[in-house]
Amino acid sequence: MVDVTKLEALERQMLVERLNKHIEHDNLQLLQKLRERIDRVNVKLPTVEVRYKILVVEAECEVVEGKPLPTLWNSFTSMLSIFTKSVQCKPQEAKISILKDVSGIIKPSRFTLLLGPPGCGKTTFLLALAGKLNQSLKVTGEVSYNGYKLDEFVPQKTSAYISQYDLHIPEMTVRETIDFSARCQGVGSREVSKREKEAGIIPDPDIDTYMKAISVKGQKRTLQTDYVLKILGLDICADIMVGDAMKRGISGGQKKRLTTGEMIVGPTNTLFMDEISTGLDSSTTFQIVTCLQQLAHITEATVVVALLQPAPETFDLFDDLILMAEGKIVYHGPRSHVLQFFEHCGFKCPERKGAADFLQEVISKKDQEQYWCRSDPYRYVSVDELSEMFKASPLGKKLDEELSVPYDKSQSHKDAISFSKYSLSKWELAKVCTARELLLVKRNSFVYVFKSTQLVFVAVITMTVFLRTRMAVDLEHSNYYLGSLFYTLIRLMTNGVAELFLTISTLPVFYKQKEGYLYPVWAYSIPTSILKTPYALVESILWTAITYYTIGYSPEAKRFFCQFLLLFALHQGSTSLCRFLASAFPSLVTASTIGSLVLLGMYLFGGFIISRPSLPPWLSWAFWFSPITYGEIGISTNEFLAPRWQKVYAGNTTLGKRILEIHGLNFPSYFYWISLAALFGFALLFNIGFVLALAYFKSPGPSRTIISKKKLSQLQGSEVCHGSSCPNNDSTISAPSKPIAETKKTEKMVLQFQPLTVAFKDVQYFVDTPPEMREKGITEKKLQLLHDITGSLRPGVLTALMGVSGAGKKQLSWTFFLEEKLQALLKEK
Repeated sequence: MVDVTKLEALERQMLVERLNKHIEHDNLQLLQKLRERIDRVNVKLPTVEVRYKILVVEAECEVVEGKPLPTLWNSFTSMLSIFTKSVQCKPQEAKISILKDVSGIIKPSRFTLLLGPPGCGKTTFLLALAGKLNQSLKVTGEVSYNGYKLDEFVPQKTSAYISQYDLHIPEMTVRETIDFSARCQGVGSREVSKREKEAGIIPDPDIDTYMKAISVKGQKRTLQTDYVLKILGLDICADIMVGDAMKRGISGGQKKRLTTGEMIVGPTNTLFMDEISTGLDSSTTFQIVTCLQQLAHITEATVVVALLQPAPETFDLFDDLILMAEGKIVYHGPRSHVLQFFEHCGFKCPERKGAADFLQEVISKKDQEQYWCRSDPYRYVSVDELSEMFKASPLGKKLDEELSVPYDKSQSHKDAISFSKYSLSKWELAKVCTARELLLVKRNSFVYVFKSTQLVFVAVITMTVFLRTRMAVDLEHSNYYLGSLFYTLIRLMTNGVAELFLTISTLPVFYKQKEGYLYPVWAYSIPTSILKTPYALVESILWTAITYYTIGYSPEAKRFFCQFLLLFALHQGSTSLCRFLASAFPSLVTASTIGSLVLLGMYLFGGFIISRPSLPPWLSWAFWFSPITYGEIGISTNEFLAPRWQKVYAGNTTLGKRILEIHGLNFPSYFYWISLAALFGFALLFNIGFVLALAYFKSPGPSRTIISKKKLSQLQGSEVCHGSSCPNNDSTISAPSKPIAETKKTEKMVLQFQPLTVAFKDVQYFVDTPPEMREKGITEKKLQLLHDITGSLRPGVLTALMGVSGAGKKQLSWTFFLEEKLQALLKEK
């Protein structure tokens, strides 16, 4: 008897290795064994049939003169459009159609390829099917899963959309990234094991261990992660950090596979994959697509994969094909019948031509003519005509007949459609997100240690500037005390700015996971706020301990701890403010600019630079809206209402009160506690703002669409005038050509450069061995990525650098770049 909840890392790897030693053969056998076990107890797998009918997606775009680029003038006119709308002036706007009346059915256990040129609407189509379209787009038509419309269930949990953009936290390893996604998505059902136990069936031990292990809830490390790492070829880099532009990590192709693995690790059986082969070599793409095909066929999953230019062997793996162009579906049916359909339309694929390349070119105006196979003269067959031909074909008519019959909801499996947003309970979600946030705090410990060390260094300098032996308890030196107190507030306030950059770096990943309903906003924001509290506590005690008695503040222990508590509250407010600004302005440039202005305003109206009596009446409200104000009130009353400042100065006024009156800070002693409560209130308010901004603000996406008048007129002309009804459709529009000599004269251009030959011999490239690999027993301090690379690059010869994902192509290119920079520096010297 094996306890699957206590499998160690080595045991999990050995089990996966036994089940799936050779991906090409063993993965199919494993899935077949799983299916045989399921069929043996008559368990019906949940399946999803996706239907889309008369689906239209339109986007509002801004019409500009000249080129449609985000220039200063175009940005300025876009800003002015807000005012033109308010005065009911008609702005230069237009609607363009991204998807145009598309209809079809995507069936379970059918592996579907989505093919089309760039810009044809593939991504919008997949997002529409997954229910993740931007709210700014206008959508008409209907998308349904097993007869349920998108507003009747939670499509984001029922299906998984794999984006073409690789967004991951760079400080996490590949295994940790997939493990976190697996924990948030939940596990499958254990119904098979229950029925086997009731029927007295003894299953295969390895298969039984695997199925039980992947269905255990709440595991930090799951066997499903090791399985996904194996089939995606990520097991060799499982314990390496993902990295980013500033931190070395895995290769681009490995990041692309990680994006795929992050979503297929869950129990979702409806997958929409967008350009998953970008950056991958053909062999790796073939291996991944083969595993997906086996998954679709054996587990009856609904899988749609968008590829730009698949290899012939990869193309042959698919069952169905959706061919898109100009926002329309040209063909939707069996892959084996597509060439026959185009031959009926008058175009034949050459024998040695790849079918995928042929399909991409036959819908292109400039490449279509070469495939014309009829005896009559060639004429361009537009996308609209091809789409109408498909609708009139037997396949198109059959598709319309199936769409006319509504899906019977009673046939839908109870687990096929998800009606709840999250897979785990609130407590489990809080534990998962807290564990990840704690891991990120540890990985970013250098930032916190560096900032604390910097604070200690500044504190030592500050205590030497305001040394107690140079200051007396009198009116003259009170300004020095107030200056040191204000500088203390500034240092603690600005030391929380690091939180601004750390928060912005994780926001793209947060928005991706939030839109996929992996966890709610509070599960991310609450651990983020709580786990940074010890950092504020340490910095506050360090600054107070170093500067308090050396500067010579009031010696009572009570005053010491009161100042420490006030600085702690201020630091909490500072970090909360930075998190709020990062969530409200998720761009680093914008957040930094707005943050600088906010800090400047708080310093100006904080009661020291401009005292409260000096403020004009119409601006007096700003004094009470600055957190620095309450820090200044609290820290000054704590100091100047101490016993040593109670000397009688003039009349019945003490020296401390006189000093506070001069600077407009004459408040009773209990205002310290009011100020402390106000600072904690600001921290709470900013944290609430942080949660609300994450919950209701949209994720930063592409800027508003800009289109030129010329392009708009072309699009509108193609909609009104297309097909055989368009004049001059049978001929190409030509302009009077210039003489050849004149053309050569005008197009002649001289490039001022000296041809160079690059030679390299025995190039070796080393990096530091990651700590995670050292923990696995690797003793070498350096990891060699390039081994004795020799070759040359000659001028006039186009050289292709090829290799599988992770082979070292980027490192070799980087070596050329570094060598070139080094030679340039040596020449300058």
